[in-house]
Amino acid sequence: MSEKRLNNTIFLMYLVTNNYCKIHNMSTEDFLKLDEKYAILNYVAECPDIFDSMTNEEMVEEIEQYVSQF
Repeated sequence: MSEKRLNNTIFLMYLVTNNYCKIHNMSTEDFLKLDEKYAILNYVAECPDIFDSMTNEEMVEEIEQYVSQF
């Protein structure tokens, strides 16, 4: 993975975390607990191109759909 792609992926993980926390009124700590259970950030890292074209709301909806599969 190139450095540029890696930096973009990290930024997308940051955006997903912040957007999810904001919409669900939760702390980053609580999100990270959720991530431990569902590997949310790993999911983002596996398909960053999908998240790159999404709005903030779409990112949260995608994560909600992903988590609901479990």
